[in-house]
Amino acid sequence: MSGFKLQKSVLQLSVHEERIRKKVWATVSKFSGVTSITMDDKTGKMTVVGEVDVPVIVKKLRKICNAEIITVEVVKPPEKKPEPEKPAEIVAFPVTHFSYPYQYHSSYANSYY
Repeated sequence: MSGFKLQKSVLQLSVHEERIRKKVWATVSKFSGVTSITMDDKTGKMTVVGEVDVPVIVKKLRKICNAEIITVEVVKPPEKKPEPEKPAEIVAFPVTHFSYPYQYHSSYANSYY
């Protein structure tokens, strides 16, 4: 998705039954751009990480259970450290076109000298 940034959203849900919890998981996981979903069953808080439109998710979840947005924060992607350059590897190939000792003592080489 081009218009969204990677964000971490915490939602408060009122989920009391296992089947409703499964519906909530299925609904949130269908959104494109969701990278991870975690849910704390004791507090009813769900954390959604990804490039998604959070109000649209909450609108869908309100058809299943009570849902509210607690926090939405933009997550910066981890910075990639430049890897140190490795020295170029030296590859040695065996010399196969010489046929030692015949290169010095062949009759062809002696006829021109």
